[in-house]
Amino acid sequence: MKLHELRPADGAHTARTRVGRGIAAGKGKTAGRGTKGQKARAGGSIPPWFEGGQTPLHMRIPKLRGFRNRGKVDYEIVNVGDIAARVDSGAFGSAGTPPRKGEPMTINADVLRAVGLVRDVRKPLKVLGGGELSTALFVVADAFTKSATAKIQAAGGSVNVLEVPTESRPAIGVGEAVAETSRAAEAPSSETPAAEAAATAEPVTERAPRARPGAAEPVADDVDESATAESAAAEASTAKPPRQAKAPRAPKAPAAAADDQAGPPAEGEASSEPDPAIPADDA
Repeated sequence: MKLHELRPADGAHTARTRVGRGIAAGKGKTAGRGTKGQKARAGGSIPPWFEGGQTPLHMRIPKLRGFRNRGKVDYEIVNVGDIAARVDSGAFGSAGTPPRKGEPMTINADVLRAVGLVRDVRKPLKVLGGGELSTALFVVADAFTKSATAKIQAAGGSVNVLEVPTESRPAIGVGEAVAETSRAAEAPSSETPAAEAAATAEPVTERAPRARPGAAEPVADDVDESATAESAAAEASTAKPPRQAKAPRAPKAPAAAADDQAGPPAEGEASSEPDPAIPADDA
């Protein structure tokens, strides 16, 4: 055996079939593609979803049906019958602290998750009324059906609904002062604005008159008179003087002006003015 005599076993290597190269290639002149057509050409592949020109399936199926409720709450649901089965099997004894004597067993999302009835404690818990319950339980959940509430209370237990606050609350210790302030602001006031102003105004005290050196102390009547005189003088100084009316202008005498222009009467004409030298009776 020489090195140049080494070769692979018979059938280990097969030569590539050269199609479309004429009859000499061993595949004939059509290379197994038939006679003409789309599939006989290079690059003429057809996608698998092509349905021969008819309306495709993805266009025939209905679309835009219904709606998705954006306000839907995805609950973790548990039936009271499943809880009763875990109670009878004693599973809750190892899941949490056993209740005191005379107290009902407390059931919440953490306890139910420990016994395998709840998967995700981050979701709200809702208790349904499927099954029967005979043990007194104190169940804490986010929602209860009417039948579940009735069965739990009929067995001697009670329910507690977890409420999520819808409004911001003040910190501990600050809430009382804020509440009193808001109540005082919201309470309707029965007093009139004038009465409120009078109630909030400071009381006015009269100033005692100054005692002049060497003068006797004023009597109460003298103090009142002096105070009244001072207030009257202050009012008179601040009051504006009355507005004087203008005197009307004297009308012009047109007759006198006409007589002056006409001059003295002529001879033989009687004068309409009386003669001051003749008495009134003789005239």
